[in-house]
Amino acid sequence: MKAIVYTKYGPPEVLHLEEVEKPTPKDNEVLIRIHATSVSSGDCRLRKADPFAVRLFFGLLRPKISILGGSFAGEIEAVGKDVNRFKASDQVFGSTGMGFGAYAEFKCLPEDGVMAIKPNNMTYGEAAAIPFGGATALYFLRKANIKSGQRILIYGASGAVGTAAVQLAKYFGAEVTGVCSTTNVEIVKSLGADKVIDYAKDDFTKTGETYDVIFEAVGKSSFSGCIKTLNKKGILILGAAGLSQMAQGSWTSMTSGKKIIFGVISENTDNMIFLKQLIEMAKLKSVVDRTYPLEQIAEAHSYVEQGHKKGNVVITLQHENKTI
Repeated sequence: MKAIVYTKYGPPEVLHLEEVEKPTPKDNEVLIRIHATSVSSGDCRLRKADPFAVRLFFGLLRPKISILGGSFAGEIEAVGKDVNRFKASDQVFGSTGMGFGAYAEFKCLPEDGVMAIKPNNMTYGEAAAIPFGGATALYFLRKANIKSGQRILIYGASGAVGTAAVQLAKYFGAEVTGVCSTTNVEIVKSLGADKVIDYAKDDFTKTGETYDVIFEAVGKSSFSGCIKTLNKKGILILGAAGLSQMAQGSWTSMTSGKKIIFGVISENTDNMIFLKQLIEMAKLKSVVDRTYPLEQIAEAHSYVEQGHKKGNVVITLQHENKTI
């Protein structure tokens, strides 16, 4: 099968299209024919081992896992003899977890992996754009115990996590303020934000407004500015925290009434099913900026690294001369 392989850390050009062995499902696994995946900021960080701490978990000198890609949508081609949840021909979407491997034509996952039947009102490409941002936003909003009537500000509201967070926060009944660039204001408004701040024109920390929750989704705003803009017992979500922000967050949580949430998300099947239900209820939609074929994944990584994508960048795969 075809797959995008990398054997060293570095720029997008370290990604190469190669022929590798097609996996065979174990008794408790399903074999998924992948029709679409996505490129996230996390994929880019793993590819170039930035921050350096990535190497401590994924290989000090070279990557232990040679095929990246964490989100997918596809069709089950075969199932192991002990599989009961799925059958061949089921259309599914989900996350590969820390095993990655979605940058390939096929991937095996255990039947209790993080996946669900694909929403019936989405294409494979649209569905592949949901797991990363949707699962991340849902996890953190639930950790913050978001409630109806609360005021939440989402910084980075036009990215993969931000576009999902805006919609999910609205579903949970919050009053949502999104912060994004000038070119993305209308997109964020269209997702249901009650107010949108253009960071090129206004500094949200200087408006005099305060919030019950601030969701910093991209790691680009001032920590101290976020803290002073929170209500007395407010919650700051650091969705893309670096080590210094984690240290500041831990100290602030211990020394004030404000709570700082950060860390690696916990993925599960129930959340994927919940996202599917919201999609089919028209309460959640994916935002796809650009779509690339698998062969152009280096170009896709280069675009994502620029930091200006709107929502998600999707990768499509061809099977039997047909692009799905």
